[in-house]
Amino acid sequence: MRKRAEAFLRNAEYLLSVGGCDLAMFNLEQYCQLILKYELLVKVGPTPGSRSLVELVRLLPKVEPRLSALLEDDESFIMLTKLEDAYVGSRYLPRRYGEREVRLAMRFVREVFRPAVEGF
Repeated sequence: MRKRAEAFLRNAEYLLSVGGCDLAMFNLEQYCQLILKYELLVKVGPTPGSRSLVELVRLLPKVEPRLSALLEDDESFIMLTKLEDAYVGSRYLPRRYGEREVRLAMRFVREVFRPAVEGF
């Protein structure tokens, strides 16, 4: 599961580099979802089958209280909801993502989300 999550992150980076912003955003969401499920599985065992990033992140403070910052910080919360919306938006809706949106999401994932979640 961890390797697949990392593959989604690498794929998002590649897609962004070639202008595939819609699928890059989807791949970022998939990375976040899978790495959350992986870390929760390792720390607490099987988790609910939720695809909601916010719901999965809400389970984290029960294991590691410092991770509640991902939901309490306004910018982090907004980025999580934007990534969560990308799951449906990039697959089923006529929603288009621009390069700036994806770069901001990528920065959040690399600089905030990933360091907070991986190996907590």
